[in-house]
Amino acid sequence: MIHEQTDLTTSEAIRPDAQTSTPDDWVYLGRPRRFDVDRDGGAAIVYDAGVTVGVAAVDDSVLRVAYCKTVGEWPTTSPAVVEEITRRYSWRMTQAETHVLLECDAGWRIQIDQDDGTWRIRHTGFETAVEGITWYKRKKGGALAFASLEDARFYGLGEKPGPLDKRHEAYTMWNSDVYAPHVPEMEALYLSIPFFLRMQGGTAVGVFVDHPGLSRFDFRSRYPDVEISTDRGGLDVYFIFGSSLKDVIRRYTKLTGRMPMPPKWALGYHQSRYSYETQSEVLSVAQTFVARDIPLDAIYLDIHYMDGYRVFTFDERRFPDPARMCLELRKLGVRVVPIVDPGVKQDPEYPVYMDGLAHNHFCRTAEGQVYLGEVWPGLSAFPDFASEDVRAWWGRWHRTYTQMGIEGIWNDMNEPAVFNETKTMDVNVVHRGDGRLHTHGEVHNLYGFWMAEATYQGLKAQLDGKRPFVLTRAGYSGIQRYAAVWTGDNRSFWEHMAMAIPMVLNMGMSGVPLSGPDVGGFAHHASGELLARWTQMGAFFPFFRNHSAMGTHRQEPWSFGPKFEAAIRRAIHLRYRFLPYLYTLVREAHETGLPMMRPLVLEYPDDPNTHHIDDQFLVGSDLLVAPILKPGMTRRMVYLPEGEWIDYETRERYQGRQYILTHASLDRIPLYIRAGSVIPVNLMENPRQTQLGWEIFMDANGRASGRCYEDDGETFNYEDGAYCDRVLQVLATADGTRIECHLVEGSGEGGSQESVVRLFTSHEIREARVEGISFSIRL
Repeated sequence: MIHEQTDLTTSEAIRPDAQTSTPDDWVYLGRPRRFDVDRDGGAAIVYDAGVTVGVAAVDDSVLRVAYCKTVGEWPTTSPAVVEEITRRYSWRMTQAETHVLLECDAGWRIQIDQDDGTWRIRHTGFETAVEGITWYKRKKGGALAFASLEDARFYGLGEKPGPLDKRHEAYTMWNSDVYAPHVPEMEALYLSIPFFLRMQGGTAVGVFVDHPGLSRFDFRSRYPDVEISTDRGGLDVYFIFGSSLKDVIRRYTKLTGRMPMPPKWALGYHQSRYSYETQSEVLSVAQTFVARDIPLDAIYLDIHYMDGYRVFTFDERRFPDPARMCLELRKLGVRVVPIVDPGVKQDPEYPVYMDGLAHNHFCRTAEGQVYLGEVWPGLSAFPDFASEDVRAWWGRWHRTYTQMGIEGIWNDMNEPAVFNETKTMDVNVVHRGDGRLHTHGEVHNLYGFWMAEATYQGLKAQLDGKRPFVLTRAGYSGIQRYAAVWTGDNRSFWEHMAMAIPMVLNMGMSGVPLSGPDVGGFAHHASGELLARWTQMGAFFPFFRNHSAMGTHRQEPWSFGPKFEAAIRRAIHLRYRFLPYLYTLVREAHETGLPMMRPLVLEYPDDPNTHHIDDQFLVGSDLLVAPILKPGMTRRMVYLPEGEWIDYETRERYQGRQYILTHASLDRIPLYIRAGSVIPVNLMENPRQTQLGWEIFMDANGRASGRCYEDDGETFNYEDGAYCDRVLQVLATADGTRIECHLVEGSGEGGSQESVVRLFTSHEIREARVEGISFSIRL
C-alpha cells in the first residue's frame, strides 16, 4: 500500500551541531563479582553493575545467554521461540589464575578473563568460537560486542536492503512503513528478524537476539567486530553453532518454527493493482488472462473494495455481489485475495468497531482510553493482538471472506503504520494481552506477527481442512509459521529489481522461505522491457506477484504490446513448467527450514567466488538463474560454481568454477541445470493440465538423482501421511541406462500414476512413458 508523503530532508540534516556521538549510557559490565548455579542447572554470572547474566545450554548446538533479574529468573521468551526445552544441562566451574572456565555436559565451554571480563564461547564438537565478547548495561536495554576476523561474512537479518554480505553495514530492527524509495543505506523496513549468520574461516555461527522492541546490529562501527544493542529491555541471545550455514539455518528454524505446506495455488502467478476498483474490472482482468493464454492463480483486491476502507466490508456500489464474483473467478481457476489492514474505523455505526469496543479488544493508553490513530479510514482503533482472545476475535471476523470461498488474505499496514510523525503507534500504548502488561515499544515488532497468526488461525478454523494462505508486510522471527512475506513498496527501477535478489536471499537464510518483491515494481512507471525482465526473474522467486500503484503504468502482462506480452507469457509458462520442482522445494523447506531460493554461498561455501554473489541465485541445489538486470542488455557474465552445468535452452555443457558470457534475447532468461540432477516438471503446454515429467541430466559418470514430492495441494492430509515422496536414480552401464524410481516416504496418495521420463544426453533425447508410483526401466 502507498501513503503519499514527501521526504523533506535537506542539507540541514548534516550541519555540525546535528551530529551525535556514541551513546553515553553504555556501562561495561567488566569482571564478574561471583558465579552461581540456578535451580534448573544453568550458570549465572553476577556483576557489580546490578546485572545477572544467565547461561543455559538448549542442546549441543544452541547456547542461550540472557540478562536475568535474579539468579534463575529468566526473561520470558517471545512467541518467536516454539521449541520446547526438555532437558537441563548442569554446569561446572573451574577457577584458574587468568580465567574462569564454565563447562556443561552438552559440550559448551565458556572462558571468562579474570582481568578484563571478556568471554570466549566454544564447543567441543565444532571448530568455531565466538571470542572477545563484552557485555554492557544500558539505561533502557543492553548491548554486547564480539570479535570477528576480516574474512568474516554476515548474512541474514531478513529483508534488509543492500548487498548479500552485510559487513560494513548497520541495521535497526523496528518495523517501519517506508514508502520513500528503498535504498541500500536504509536501516529499517517493514520486517524485523534479529538473526544473522557469520561465516568465518570455513566455520558457521548464528546469532539470534530475541527482542521484539528496538534493536540494532552494527557490522560497521567496530569493523571487523560486531556490536549489538537493544532498547526497552535486556538481552536474550541464542548462539547457534553448526558445521555449515545450512546446519545453522536448520537449527534456527527448529527453534523458531518452520513453514507449514502452503496451498499449491500460492506458488502460481498472482496479479494485483492498487486498485482493481470494481467487480466488473476484476472479472474482466481474469477473463483476459484466460483469453490470452496466460496462467493466473490469484487476483488481489486492494483497499478500494471496502466500504470507506472499513475492514471486513465490501462497497456495495463497486462490488455489488462479491460472492458471485468469487464463484465466477473460481470457475476460471482464479482465487481472490483481499487486503485486510489492522486499523478499525472509529464509527458507532460500524459493527467491527462497536464489537471490539464492547469486548475491550482495542489497544489503550496507560490511562485506559482507546488509542486512536489515523490511517486509510480516518481515526481508527487497533486490535490488541497481544491477547489470544483478541486474535481469536479477529480471526472469526474473516468469516466475511471465507463464506464467499476466499482462502487467502493479504495483511498490510501492520507494522502498524499510522499517519503521524513517528509513522506508528505511540510507544507508550499498553498491551494488556494474556494478563501481562507491555508497552508498545517493548513489543512493536510483534504486532504484524500476531496479526498474521490471528489471520492464519482464523482462516484455518473456517476452511474445512483446506490450507490458508496469508501474505504479510510486517513480522518478526517465526513469521514463516503463518505467512509469506513480500518486500513492500518498491519502485519500477532496474536498481530495485536487482536489490530484490539479496533481499529475498537473506530472507530465506533468515528462516522465511516463501517471499518475493512486487514484480515490475509498485511505484513509479515500468517499461515493457523492465516488466519482461522482472517477470522472468520473478518466475523463479518463491512468491510471484505483480503489483503496481494507482497513477502508474498498468502492469498486466499485455500492457506494453505484443512483443513484451509474448516474453512475459513465456516466463509465466516457465514458472508453471517448473512447479513440481518448486513444490518439492516447498516440502524441503517445511521439513528442514532451508530456503527454496538460495545464494551460491549456501551450496558452495568453500568457493570464495560465491561469498558475495547476489546478482544470480540458485533454486534448490540444481537450478541456477542469472537474470538480466540492466536495460538494453542481451549478454551478461554468469559464474558457474563447481561441477558441470547445462544450459537449459541450448543443452550446451560447461565446466564450473569459471565465469562465462551468456546471451539472452528479450524472451530468454539464462538458466543452468547442475549435471547429475533430475528435475520434476510439468510437460503440458496448458498449465491448467498436468503431466509429470522427469528431466534427467546425467553427470560425467553417468549418474543422476532427484526428488519429487506430491500431495493433494490443498488440505492438511499430508500431516497424516497422505503424500507421495519419490526419488529417481539413474546409472549408466555397459548394458544401457538404468532408471529406478522409488517411493521413499508417504502413502503414495496424491502422486502422479503416469509420468514421462526424458533423458538428455549430449547427442539426443530419449523418452519413455511409465506407469505407477515406483518403476524401473532401461533407456
